[in-house]
Amino acid sequence: MKKLSELYECNLDIEIKDIKINSKEVEKGDMFVCINGVNSDRHDFISDAIDKGASCLMVSKDANYSIPFIKVDDVNNELGVLSKKFYDNPTSKLKTIGITGTDGKTTTASIIRNMLGNDKCGYIGTNGVYCKKEKKTQDNTTPEINTIYKNLDNFVKNDLKYATMEISSEALFRNRTNTLELDIAIITNITEDHLNVHESIENYISSKEKIFSLLKNDGVAILNSDDSHYERLRKNINKRVLTYGKSISSDLVIIEIKEYDTGTIFSFSYGDKIYKVISPLVGEFNVYNLSAAILALICLDFSVEEAIEKVAMIDNVDGRCEFIKYPLDYKIVIDYAHTANALKNILTYLNKIKKSRIITVTGSAGGREKEKRKDMGNVVLSLSDFVIFTMDDPRWENVEDIIDDMISDNKNTNYTRISDREEAIKYAIDLAKKDDIILIAGKGKDNYMAIEDKYVDYNDFDVVMKYINNC
Repeated sequence: MKKLSELYECNLDIEIKDIKINSKEVEKGDMFVCINGVNSDRHDFISDAIDKGASCLMVSKDANYSIPFIKVDDVNNELGVLSKKFYDNPTSKLKTIGITGTDGKTTTASIIRNMLGNDKCGYIGTNGVYCKKEKKTQDNTTPEINTIYKNLDNFVKNDLKYATMEISSEALFRNRTNTLELDIAIITNITEDHLNVHESIENYISSKEKIFSLLKNDGVAILNSDDSHYERLRKNINKRVLTYGKSISSDLVIIEIKEYDTGTIFSFSYGDKIYKVISPLVGEFNVYNLSAAILALICLDFSVEEAIEKVAMIDNVDGRCEFIKYPLDYKIVIDYAHTANALKNILTYLNKIKKSRIITVTGSAGGREKEKRKDMGNVVLSLSDFVIFTMDDPRWENVEDIIDDMISDNKNTNYTRISDREEAIKYAIDLAKKDDIILIAGKGKDNYMAIEDKYVDYNDFDVVMKYINNC
């Protein structure tokens, strides 16, 4: 709690309990900040906020307000400045790691948290907010900046030393992270995605690059040197850079990978030594995620040997190449893959370990870029023995139209269409025989299905467990 006069030069000794940007969430004593949202102007909800007990406002428009207010030119930008002051800049008390990229953000952020110790490192991202044993859900991968600072402040109050955070391209594009200060910034990879927001791959890359502007003066950027956009990213960084990949010019050079259905063994060189890692994570894609994590720990003053020792602390990440633990004579895997590159990664791995067929259940989100759908369809049809196309957050679009887009560039016939996702999963389970692998891709452990303007309760894992328990 702070007084308004502590935050801005004014004579208003009004106590502020919290900062809110949604009038529905305002409680007595809160400051209501009238940002311009994507679809709404929060100035339109001032009366609602006042009715709920707001003590003061932040605005950018002149009007006869009935409660005290601070007027600024750009409320959206000022929200970060205000939040940083209100929560006493928690990034100055934490070592903060920000991760962006098309694929691998959640896994890399989770790996780093596990390796640093769940009792020492907090997490903010797609899977929610983790503070020690406490877990909270959230709607966005990267929440608004006031919520970010509130969570970071909670980490500090709980004596955490580190914070790892997923930073989405949209959050960077909309400057939702404008005042954050990072010790480490990681870009895992860049492939085409979210073009409904960014409109072009150039704009998408430019948004991702903004993460480097958040680095502290002594901050470090970590890059995947095998990524096709590496050279472009590298030349625009004026801070220290560490790289990982199979390229011999990398700081951490991945040398050999042996993949199994229970984990991975790989070796890498760093400096003038070669190291061996036994990882509980499966797939070559996770070797890249883990390599980024190892470099992050090195930046945080852990030795390479200490970082490798901490690999044993890694937990499987919910909804990321998650094998269902159940006594079946076939395997069921749930994965968040919703881009062509992510689907290629998981299916390439599954093809290496398969003993029989791969049956894939997948779809593509509605209200998002249509350009990627045919690429997704091509990947799953070429790398699966059989595909069941279904819904995946259709929003206002017709599921059948989305499926049409996914198969539009392909003459394969190894598929069927079942619009209802629950029915599609049940069909896959009924179809499975001994040694088959069922991949359920796209939603991971999401607990909703976006249909029109509603978020309907739904979870792939729950559907699977309920059905196989009743079979």
